[in-house]
Amino acid sequence: MRGGRSWMWWGWPALPRERLLRREDFSRWDSGQLEVAVVTTERAKHFYSPRDVPVTLYSDADEWEMWKCRSDPVLHIDLRRWADLMLVAPLDANTLGKVASGICDNLLTCVIRAWDRSKPLLFCPAMNTAMWEHPITEQQVGQLKAFGYIEIPCVAKKLVCGDQGGCPARLTAHSHSLISQPVVTSSSALSPGKWKW
Repeated sequence: MRGGRSWMWWGWPALPRERLLRREDFSRWDSGQLEVAVVTTERAKHFYSPRDVPVTLYSDADEWEMWKCRSDPVLHIDLRRWADLMLVAPLDANTLGKVASGICDNLLTCVIRAWDRSKPLLFCPAMNTAMWEHPITEQQVGQLKAFGYIEIPCVAKKLVCGDQGGCPARLTAHSHSLISQPVVTSSSALSPGKWKW
């Protein structure tokens, strides 16, 4: 299964016509040296069509369909072992709260909870301005950083609701520059200074 680096990516469109899961993004990485799999939540499926995701797509149903008895594979553990890097984009307020609190009630949060912290996990917060400015958000983002996860800062722009500001995820040059980064094999390499944007 390993031809090079393996990525897990969780995402959905951040704004209408501005999709994070674009076919051309995946085709750029289709060099045989990078494998990409997408882990989605049930709620995220509202924002895209699975037909638009040209790589393996996993959801909660896959976790339960694979596991029937004690000796069967456990998908969130298999994915944790398989991937060299995990990018959570966009990380909405709901999932941010779950991850910061250690709640693992879906495939995505189970993979994150089981994640090998010697490998990079990057997260891109994305939410409405009012949610971003709530005092708990700073605490939760701080908790993820304390776990050793790397924040890709959000940007302010016009939001789906029409407001200007907010915290939509930014995955342009940041995510694409990661492909040329070396695979991280020790926790000391996880410091933000090692991953330049």
